[in-house]
Amino acid sequence: MKHKITPVISWILVLWICNIFLTSLFYKFSGHPDTVHIFTTIGAWLQGFLGAAIGGLFARYGAYLIGSFELLTSIVLLSPILLWAAGKLFHTTKLPTRPMMHCIGGIMASTVMAGAVFFHLVSPLGVEVLHEGKGDGGSLFYAAVSILVSGIILFILNRKPRPDQR
Repeated sequence: MKHKITPVISWILVLWICNIFLTSLFYKFSGHPDTVHIFTTIGAWLQGFLGAAIGGLFARYGAYLIGSFELLTSIVLLSPILLWAAGKLFHTTKLPTRPMMHCIGGIMASTVMAGAVFFHLVSPLGVEVLHEGKGDGGSLFYAAVSILVSGIILFILNRKPRPDQR
């Protein structure tokens, strides 16, 4: 039974992760005031630990770096669609598999969101991001946690079992 339900669960998790990552790209790449607030808050906090140069770089370029990694993660997670089509077109099975790409993408998603959860919990950013007197109700934090957990589940569901587990 696990064999038949795993792809369905994997694709549901992939669609959730990619929905969050891809819809947030506009904010990360456009200099949206909320994004600027988030990354300057964290950058200022980092200055106390890592110095003005690192904190300033994070404040200025962190959104682009994180957004680029989220875009790359989405491409990895959605790539099985193109790999399946390429396999059919070129009559080959020597391409990366869906489980492999979902496993790698799950690790990528959970890694970047572990960072987001960390900064929400330990920096002045907080669980509820407050900007211009308004809070987000914790929605960014809860989305980050949901992707962290989803990525871990993707990894666990799609990892290749060790020989002694077969």
